[in-house]
Amino acid sequence: MNLILLGAPGAGKGTQGEIIRERFGIPEISTGVILREAIKAGTPLGLQAKEVIDRGGLVPDEVVNGIVEERLKQEDCREGFILDGYPRTLPQARALDEMGVRIDKVLYLHVEDEVIVARLGNRRVCEGCGAIYHLLNQPSAAGDLCERCGGKLVVRKDDQPDTIRERLATYHELTEPLVAYYRGQGKLHEIDGSGTIEASTEETLRILEDGE
Repeated sequence: MNLILLGAPGAGKGTQGEIIRERFGIPEISTGVILREAIKAGTPLGLQAKEVIDRGGLVPDEVVNGIVEERLKQEDCREGFILDGYPRTLPQARALDEMGVRIDKVLYLHVEDEVIVARLGNRRVCEGCGAIYHLLNQPSAAGDLCERCGGKLVVRKDDQPDTIRERLATYHELTEPLVAYYRGQGKLHEIDGSGTIEASTEETLRILEDGE
């Protein structure tokens, strides 16, 4: 199965990607992770990306597309993969098609903006080890401290309400058009991501296992 996870920041893509990876034994490929890996490995495309990032710029599509294409050619992707965070724009989606990459299903986790603002606003991150907690769904047993290392739990800048709304505005402008793009290809499967993780997982696995 070659899959794409689509949805706004905080919709639950990372959580569902991890569950799918464990259930079906296929790698979850995050753009941020493979960019860091390419930079660390010193590949030609990784060096290009590093140069842009060091200048404070955004890595251009052609570099991101190339790094994704390189990653999808690796042995562990032969039986399938999960793309999380790519494609992010219509040009990237078209580039993926032009690579000849077959996409079987696009799982669109739909969550209203206000739910996401409330959800991310309750997220806390350990400033020591980076562990992630949620005040409602996954609180730390140590209260305001990390139950793993005892570090202080803080609200990341990305999880501040104003920042969340900026990220959502960018998502609606650049990424949401992919919903119509993949619906037009007959590959889109919409999942209600506003409820519990368990409910989203049940719907996700039904789509994948029943071959809807």
